[in-house]
Amino acid sequence: MTDREKTTQLKKAVLPYATSDTKKSVMQIVNTILPLIVLWIAAYMMIPYTVWGAVGLSVIAAGFVVRTFIIFHDCTHGSFFKNKKANDLVGFITGVLTLFSYEKWKREHMIHHASSSNLDKRGIGDIWVMTIDEYMEASKWQRFCYRAYRNPFVMFVLGPLYLVLVSSRFNRKDARKKERFNTYLSNLTIIALAFGIILLTNVQSFVIIHGVTMFVAGALGIWLFFIQHTFEDSYFENQTEWDYVKAAVEGSSYYQLPLVLQWVTGNIGFHHVHHLAPRVPNYKLEEAHKKTPALQRATTITIKTSLQSLRYKLYDTPNKTFVTFNDVQGLVAAHDSKIKASLEKIKKSVNPPKSSKHVI
Repeated sequence: MTDREKTTQLKKAVLPYATSDTKKSVMQIVNTILPLIVLWIAAYMMIPYTVWGAVGLSVIAAGFVVRTFIIFHDCTHGSFFKNKKANDLVGFITGVLTLFSYEKWKREHMIHHASSSNLDKRGIGDIWVMTIDEYMEASKWQRFCYRAYRNPFVMFVLGPLYLVLVSSRFNRKDARKKERFNTYLSNLTIIALAFGIILLTNVQSFVIIHGVTMFVAGALGIWLFFIQHTFEDSYFENQTEWDYVKAAVEGSSYYQLPLVLQWVTGNIGFHHVHHLAPRVPNYKLEEAHKKTPALQRATTITIKTSLQSLRYKLYDTPNKTFVTFNDVQGLVAAHDSKIKASLEKIKKSVNPPKSSKHVI
C-alpha cells in the first residue's frame, strides 16, 4: 500500500467521529461553565474571610477555564455544534470567559493547522522553533531573544500575561473587518464584565481571584500547546517534503494524562487525532484514538516524560530530532570562530598593514 493510499485510508477511518452530538455538547457546557461560575462566586464570597481559601478556589476554577477553552477551541473548528451560528455564539461567550477574541484566534489557529511542522511556514499560531542552522546564522541579539523566549520563566510566567493582556487584545495588521469588529466587541464585553464585578466586590478581590484563575489557566494552556508539538522525535519538514498526515500523527503527541486531568483538559491530549481531523469534537477524540490502530502509533508522553521536553530548544533537521543548547554549544562556538576569522581576513585584505620605512 502506498503512502497516499494509507493517508486516504486513515482519513476515512476517523471520518465517522467528525460529527457533533448536540446533547453531549450541551451537557459539556452545563458541567463546565456552570461549575466555573459557581467557583468564582464562592471565591468572592470567601475572600473577606480567607484570602488563601479564595486563591485555592481560583486555582480550581483555572482548570474549568482550561476546559471552557476547549469548548471555545471546538467552536472555532465548527465541531462543537452542527449549526454555524451556534458555534459562533458559544465561541464568542467562551472566548470572553477565557479572554480570547473568537474570530482572531480562529483564523490564527486555522493557519496553525494548515502549517504545523512546516519549516517554511512558521510564525502564526505556533511556538517559536529555530533549527540549528538558523540559530548559528542568527545575530547575537536574535539568539538572545530566542533563548529568552524558550526560557521556562518567560514562556510559562510572562507568557500568560502577554497572551491575555496583549496578544489577544489587538488585531493583526491584515485582519479583516469582521475579525476587527469581533475583537473590539470581545474587549468591550470583557471590560464591562470586569467593571461590573469590581462594582459588586472591589478591585483587590477582582485582581486576586480573576488574576490567579487566568494566570494559572494561561500557564496550563501554554504548557499543553508546547508539549503537544515539542518532543524529541517530533516531525518537521520543509514545504517540498511536508505531509499533512505525517505532521498530524508524527508531529503531534498523545499526552497520556490521569483521568481527572484528561477530563479537565477536554481530551486535548489526543492531539494527534485532533490535528488529523479537526472536526472531531473533543468528547470523541479518545474513541477515535482507541478504535483506529494507526493512530495508536503516535508518540506517547506522560507527565514524567513530558518534563524532559523543557530541555529541547533547537531542531536538528538532518537527524529529525530536538536538541538542547548544550548539545550544539561546540558546533556554535566553532561556527562563530570561523565567521570571526573570515571577517578578520576580509578586513586585512581591505586595509593592508602599512609597511614601515626607515630613514638612514
